[in-house]
Amino acid sequence: MLDMKQGDVNGDGIIDNVFLYGNKTDGIFADNITLIIQDGLSNQSTTVNFQNNAGYDARLFLGDFSKDNVEDILVSIDSGGSGGYGVFYIYSFKNNILHEMFDYEKYNKEYKFNVNYEDFYKVSVGNPQLDVLFTIDISHKGYDYLSQYYYDNGKLKQPIQGEVLAIGALYPIVTNVQSMGYDFLAFQRIIGTTNSDTLGYVENLMTWNGTQFTSSRLSVSIPGTRLISLF
Repeated sequence: MLDMKQGDVNGDGIIDNVFLYGNKTDGIFADNITLIIQDGLSNQSTTVNFQNNAGYDARLFLGDFSKDNVEDILVSIDSGGSGGYGVFYIYSFKNNILHEMFDYEKYNKEYKFNVNYEDFYKVSVGNPQLDVLFTIDISHKGYDYLSQYYYDNGKLKQPIQGEVLAIGALYPIVTNVQSMGYDFLAFQRIIGTTNSDTLGYVENLMTWNGTQFTSSRLSVSIPGTRLISLF
């Protein structure tokens, strides 16, 4: 057993048991990870298999993402490696009917971004389908970094692309304290030409609209830099 949580996930007012099982092969790594939902009234169990069922630190979170006063099930698995990717699924089990509310792979296909270095030490992060564009100022990166890509006059030497990586973290956010209703914040890392060059993060607040999760706030955050003498 990798994790276990208790809560009313089918809405009958009786506490149910939710388990994550898997085969641990090396420390916190496990494969064949499986979700088991046990009805607290009948003790009958429902098994959920994942398409991607291996990773690190597999864990559960129960919270009402669908705003129907019944707890939903969030499964999180870290992929490991330098990319820092994550595997995330959210399920509803209301009335003992399993419904997949969120699949991280579908999310990754929808929230793809173009990352392009621009003249005068700027990087654009855009998604034409979502009609959104963000601009990151990288002028603080220093001469050694900037001189790889820019002439002294601020013009690009040649076209340069970065990348927005797949979803790496998903954090439940309480948006209704009285009913304990949850949204979630999804993070994707923005990188330059190498994986170690983090330019910022795409932060996406996702809200259930009755049929699916939709973006209610999409933004980009950037790491801070040291204050310069002007301040």
